[in-house]
Amino acid sequence: MNDGKENKKYRLGLALSGGGARGFAHPGVLKAIEDFGLRPEIISGTSSGAIAGVLYADGYSPEEIISLFVGKEFREFVELQVPMVAIFGTSGFRRFLRKYLRAKTFEDLQIPVKITATNLDEGKSVVFDRGPIIDPLIAACSIPVIFNPVNINGVNYVDGGVCKNFPVSPIRSLCNKIIGVNVSPLVPKKYNKTIMHIAERSYHYMSRTNTLLDRTLCDVLIEINDLNYFKTFDLVKSEKIFKIGYDASRQALLESVEKEIFSVLCTTEDRSLKTLLP
Repeated sequence: MNDGKENKKYRLGLALSGGGARGFAHPGVLKAIEDFGLRPEIISGTSSGAIAGVLYADGYSPEEIISLFVGKEFREFVELQVPMVAIFGTSGFRRFLRKYLRAKTFEDLQIPVKITATNLDEGKSVVFDRGPIIDPLIAACSIPVIFNPVNINGVNYVDGGVCKNFPVSPIRSLCNKIIGVNVSPLVPKKYNKTIMHIAERSYHYMSRTNTLLDRTLCDVLIEINDLNYFKTFDLVKSEKIFKIGYDASRQALLESVEKEIFSVLCTTEDRSLKTLLP
């Protein structure tokens, strides 16, 4: 955590974890943040957190982000393939991004974004923050075995959650305050013993473990355990997950304002955050 006394490049940063369909909680969190009169000046994310962060930085409101997915199903974003390296290809997701992303490069975004993916060839976490957006964004969502790796400049990349599912550290040194949102709670005990569900479950155990350090780096940590019973690819529950994210983060932000955690963000021209309480 940071005491807020040091003047850094950004006053408020936002870190968004991976979590599959549970990531629909992220737009709910963004809505709550807006309701408190706050706006992130930089966003760090991986997997579903990267999707929400990029769309928000591209100018979509939290409600508009959810509307892009309402009525859609998992099969619209992927195609089943002979499992040479993965079960599914992601050409449907690529078409979706080409259709709706207005920005083509990181530099075109209205808010700086850092996307965390995993270099599969060297086994390390990598941050993308410049150049074309779509390939790094797809890579950051590509759970190994389930989705194809993405080749960028001769290197194969997969989901950022393999090494860092909660990318707070990429922006910690840049921000006075950071709100971190972790939407990957412990997985349920019951599961189907199929190749897809076993791969998904193994990924969740791994990604849950690598969040421990980054959790300690947040000034405000929002963890939404009510998402425990939503499946990774359950897109049809997007609006319900959005509401859970909004309610949980509203309460956490209310407590943070009461503790004056965000007081460092106010200049003499700003209204007191306490006057912004819903």
